[in-house]
Amino acid sequence: MDAFFAPLFASGRIVDAILVLVALEALVLLGLRARLGRGPAPGAFLSNLASGAALMLAVRAALTGASWSAVAAWLSAALAAHLTEMALRFRRDGGTLSTSCDKLPWNNRGW
Repeated sequence: MDAFFAPLFASGRIVDAILVLVALEALVLLGLRARLGRGPAPGAFLSNLASGAALMLAVRAALTGASWSAVAAWLSAALAAHLTEMALRFRRDGGTLSTSCDKLPWNNRGW
């Protein structure tokens, strides 16, 4: 096992493989939304995936010995995507606040 995974981590290729899986997930979920009309809102969903992808690219940069500024740039991109997602979700949910996380209106829907 070590002979298989060690080079994947050393080269950062493990992150590339994960990013391919994330892209496939995005395509499947967006396709299901287009076909069935159900699923996550595309804007917030893609912002969430972009944030995660930027974090993974920061890890890849660190694994491959990139400069600190490259890692910082990916972390900044992740922050920007995360803030975009939060803004979209906050706007979509109407900005309602509650004293209890378990009592939010969207959290009480039946699945």
